[in-house]
Amino acid sequence: MEYDYDYIIIGSGFGGSVSALRLSEKGYKVLVVEKGKWFKVKDFPKTNWNLKKWLWIPALKFFGIMKLSIFRHVAVISGTGVGGGSLVYANTLPVPKKAFYTSGSWRQLEDWEEDLKPHYQTALKMLGAVPNPRLFDADKALEKMAEDMGRKEHFEHPHVAVYFGKEGETKEDPYFGGKGPDRTGCNFCGGCMTGCRYNAKNTLDKNYLWLAQELGAKILAENEVTDVKKLASEAYEVTLKSSTSYFGKTKKLRSKGVIFSGGVLGTVKLLLKLKQKSLPKLSDKVGDEIRTNNETLISVSTADKDKDLSKGVAIGSLLHTDDNSHLEVVRYSRGSGFWKLLHLPMATGKTPPQRILNVISQLISSPVSWFKTYFINGWSKSTAVLLFMQSIDSTIKLKRNFFGSMSSGISSGEKPTSDIPASKDLTKRYSKAINGKATSFVLESIAGIPTTAHILGGAVMGKNASEGVINSRNEVFGYENLYVIDGSMISANPGVNPSLSITAIAERAMSFIPQKNEVSKMAFLNHHSEEIKG
Repeated sequence: MEYDYDYIIIGSGFGGSVSALRLSEKGYKVLVVEKGKWFKVKDFPKTNWNLKKWLWIPALKFFGIMKLSIFRHVAVISGTGVGGGSLVYANTLPVPKKAFYTSGSWRQLEDWEEDLKPHYQTALKMLGAVPNPRLFDADKALEKMAEDMGRKEHFEHPHVAVYFGKEGETKEDPYFGGKGPDRTGCNFCGGCMTGCRYNAKNTLDKNYLWLAQELGAKILAENEVTDVKKLASEAYEVTLKSSTSYFGKTKKLRSKGVIFSGGVLGTVKLLLKLKQKSLPKLSDKVGDEIRTNNETLISVSTADKDKDLSKGVAIGSLLHTDDNSHLEVVRYSRGSGFWKLLHLPMATGKTPPQRILNVISQLISSPVSWFKTYFINGWSKSTAVLLFMQSIDSTIKLKRNFFGSMSSGISSGEKPTSDIPASKDLTKRYSKAINGKATSFVLESIAGIPTTAHILGGAVMGKNASEGVINSRNEVFGYENLYVIDGSMISANPGVNPSLSITAIAERAMSFIPQKNEVSKMAFLNHHSEEIKG
């Protein structure tokens, strides 16, 4: 049988990009399918008020880099475009603590902490991660808070995937001996999460994907995979359609292997659909054990006009508040104030009516202060977003509903909530430190539904198909040459930004795939084994 490609990779985020490069290096013919668009430096919006360039809402012809998905138990922020989440993420690349490697469905499969050490180092090097060199107003407030809490030694400058160099100066590729693109020194504008317009952010299209293309890998943007069918031979038939056109024709391609790398919302949604018909042997665990990193996202807006909380990289500082939790200060660049339309005063209460009354009470008690917060002070200049994360575990599940979309339910533990006492306490401390008022995403304020930028799991690892969707080498149970390599493979709660871990696990998975010429040699020997014996 003739194949169009050796491997088709669905998604171009951290897992897909690593796979594309390493397979290309091993001599395989590779296609990466990405539903989002290609973005060059000039394509990113100046602020997040330019919704058509920032948000991904195809029905409205919005083809930006960020998608907001709302479920009953969680609201999810994710990325789209060639480079996946790297286009919109905050560049931060921490290594998880020990609990990550010794919990969850993967805990007994391997010595993960030891196994992943070299792959973490490779990932850090490939992504150009270095400690953030400069602190600004929002970071200094967190540093002072750490000192007041007696935890100054637990405050750190995180490793971030940014080229600092000399501010505004363009240099020939500083990472790959001239094989990569030119880079420009960061100007600390805070615009990382609307897309870096200054060529300083180390997005995947500037490292893994760039190098993969140099080796012959093809990237097909603005296309979405709708079906993956196992043929009678060893091949898979992959069906594509346009993701940016209402009336695009479908296209069918054949490959020896398929790698699912569309992130939780892409991969799990597709696998749930495939299990119903095309790939019925998929594990019943598809969609189960999904984690939210136990996150809260709370904004604090200062009344002090001399502070500029927009300066710096997206996340330039973090504080380990205890053994299971940490707090990061997140920022948007000046002028990017769209989020304030979706924020209400931070509230508590057991029921939505109680929470709504709490919100109204706050607005009535300090009308002038709240008016300034929303209408006078520039929102991004005066606001720091506090990202609180925990490694404590609780899981939800996603299932396919009657309309073909996904709905959420509880898998194990208590349901996710924005009412985490430690988070509320830290928010109060930070608010006091900058003379600010706290607001939350509207669903957090009125319903206690948390928001996460790090949805994980849904195709977890296990000893067999009854415990997981994939094995410890990322191979799908029940099907040869089928892999899941993205955030949906994460099988425990990292409690930190997961991009580095996804990259490292992807590097490990690719290390088990042999060179193409070795596979061809083995196939030849197997085919002619009887003749050779004779």
